[in-house]
Amino acid sequence: MITFLAAIITLVLSYFFYGKFIERFFGANNNVKTPVVRLEDGVDFIPMPSWKMFTIQFLNIAGLGPIFGAILGAMYGPIAYIWIVFGCIFMGAVHDYFSGMLSIRNDGASLPEIVGKYLGSGIQNFIRLFTILLLIFVGVAFVTGPAGLLKDLTGGGLNWWLYGIFAYYLLATLLPINKIIGKIYPIFGAALLLMAISIAGIMIYKSFNGSLQLNEISILQLKNLHVNPSQNILYPMMFIVISCGAISGFHSTQSPMMARCMKKESYGRPVFFGAMIAEGIVAIIWATAAMNFFGDTYALNDTLTSGHNPAWVVNEICNTWLGKIGAIFAIIGVIACPITTGDTAFRSARLTIADIFKYKQSSIQSRLIVSIPLFVIGFLLSQLDFSTIWKYLGLSNQILSMVMLWTAAMYLAKEGKNHFYLSIPAVFMTAICFTYLFVAPYKNGGLAITPEIGYILGLGIALGIYLLFHFKSRKTSTINTEQVPVK
Repeated sequence: MITFLAAIITLVLSYFFYGKFIERFFGANNNVKTPVVRLEDGVDFIPMPSWKMFTIQFLNIAGLGPIFGAILGAMYGPIAYIWIVFGCIFMGAVHDYFSGMLSIRNDGASLPEIVGKYLGSGIQNFIRLFTILLLIFVGVAFVTGPAGLLKDLTGGGLNWWLYGIFAYYLLATLLPINKIIGKIYPIFGAALLLMAISIAGIMIYKSFNGSLQLNEISILQLKNLHVNPSQNILYPMMFIVISCGAISGFHSTQSPMMARCMKKESYGRPVFFGAMIAEGIVAIIWATAAMNFFGDTYALNDTLTSGHNPAWVVNEICNTWLGKIGAIFAIIGVIACPITTGDTAFRSARLTIADIFKYKQSSIQSRLIVSIPLFVIGFLLSQLDFSTIWKYLGLSNQILSMVMLWTAAMYLAKEGKNHFYLSIPAVFMTAICFTYLFVAPYKNGGLAITPEIGYILGLGIALGIYLLFHFKSRKTSTINTEQVPVK
């Protein structure tokens, strides 16, 4: 239990100390007029209190991510703790904070527009297409999963559930953000947190009464415990499997929604940094539950390779440890929360497209013109096999996080600030993404080359990109210096 509690305490303390440091380092200033103060439109720019934005942001970025990802990541063993804790603090929370605050400083702009400002139009055009595709795939992934579960529970037809969920998606995408998202998201966000806290409480209680002994991290267990290590290489595949809870580029597509509702820049730390820390805590709880509910990591691997999936694990843990209340939590966790993540994915896609074409979204007609094609594409993709869609989400997430980290690093360089707080994580994520592309099996989207060669190529590309960044950032600094008049 020491490992579990130490991980939770470390994450909580990081919000108060490292989060405060990052806030001061960025220079959050309540004297700056935020976008909602200047551009309130009654649709997307609507002021909200910080507590409500926290719960919405948390649900937007979480959903199934820190649950399913943590369960699958737990198959690698207790080493997952290290990635979740340190990844969440020094990468994920900083990534989310800068993606939100840079949006605030740029009129609530979507990710591709921020990328274009700091990294140039070439990467901007790529990220525009990449982001829209990712958001559509996220929306589709989080409609097909719940629709399939609802079909199994009710015996109804899959397409009818798809129609129903897509109809809800359309409403949530079109209506002002305070009509559906602002009203029901805080409830589901609180439920998701309460479910995790309840599971944590049960584990602590059972540890004290001796009915459950939580496995502790040790030197002997700091290795790949996956049942199939040759196909599930610890580095880099665990860092892709566990994205939500550590770092996820999808979050940078969600932060602008709350950036458009934030009345004060000081709200950024609880909403952006804080929501990510909360997600890391949820990931730690579910990784611990998965590693210990069946006995140990080896038993978890046996369970998941014998035909069961993470949704079954969630249902089994909730029903066994929490009884009837657990059954309700399980439904919320595997059906309601994914749906709420999917609708904001489509909403973000609408906002991203509108930003690209500078197309005002004040009228319902303009929102329909952007939304209808998105939902047509989404419905067509929903006919694909779920595993085909899900396979590429993890890598896409981390590629987007890599781009966001480089964007924030360039912002700091242009501001004359120490960019290493962002550029070092950016180098790490670049190495992860390219190494994955080289060494992952074909079925997971990789080239399946020899790992040792893949490691060298991945690290070499990461360092090469850093050198390019260093050259461009120094050139930018020189230009900015030359433009300052000499007194």
